[in-house]
Amino acid sequence: MQLLNVTIQYWKYGLKLRIDIMTSLLVNSQLPNSDGRIQNITPESASWKYVGFDVFLLKSGQTLEQKTGKREICLVLVSGKANVKTRKESWVKLGERMSVFSEKPPFAVYTPNEDEFTVEALTDLELAVCSAPGKGNYSARLITPEDMTYETRGHGTNTRHICNILPETAEADSLLVVEVITPNGNWSSYPPHKHDLDNLPEESFLEETYYHRINPPQGFAFQRVYTDDGSLDETMTVHNHGVVMVPQGYHPVGAPHGYDLYYLNVMAGPKRIWKFHNAPEHEWIVQHT
Repeated sequence: MQLLNVTIQYWKYGLKLRIDIMTSLLVNSQLPNSDGRIQNITPESASWKYVGFDVFLLKSGQTLEQKTGKREICLVLVSGKANVKTRKESWVKLGERMSVFSEKPPFAVYTPNEDEFTVEALTDLELAVCSAPGKGNYSARLITPEDMTYETRGHGTNTRHICNILPETAEADSLLVVEVITPNGNWSSYPPHKHDLDNLPEESFLEETYYHRINPPQGFAFQRVYTDDGSLDETMTVHNHGVVMVPQGYHPVGAPHGYDLYYLNVMAGPKRIWKFHNAPEHEWIVQHT
């Protein structure tokens, strides 16, 4: 399915009108609403069951308040500084990174279901609100850069740098959250892999969102989402602040020369395990590197 989408984007030198023919899996950012929200992915809007994802661009001094309801939340301070409090906990002066491309990790806050949070922006703040069904097993907590794990995957033009914000080794009911930097000219989520079968220990079923940031911001990236039988096969041009939804299938990403790519992944499914399956015809890439 294709949708006609009209987007007004803010560029450094003013407003620019862009008209896109949209796929059903690509969601361009919108101008901030009164709360500063530029992305709003819900299970209902995505026609799936688990993952929710919002992005807010808050001005310095602006405050965001929300109840978590039946969903657990991971607040990721993508860039900027903030005070954050939940019903029982509070943390002040969080955040060190002012750009996702500054080679610094983020701060994050885990908030369980049936709780609430308040975020007060101390600077201009880019805030991601990642959500999935909660079970009330864990309390609210701060996730510092020291709590996260880091790795570099791939070789040559398949190199990318990973920060595991909320991996399966960390406490949560459903959520898995990770961010990736892909240097310009490189591929990521590659060779193509998928996680759309509840068939452990070989493969787990996880819905996933990709939130893209591009440096410089006028650039673009490519992402393909496709299945073995060809029933789904969409290749998308992704702009800054765009979200690609991956309900099933393989989902490689390419960063063109000159444009570094950041993306924030949110995953959730019936079991909190990330077990993926590489496309068999491309498995040789792993075996020869």
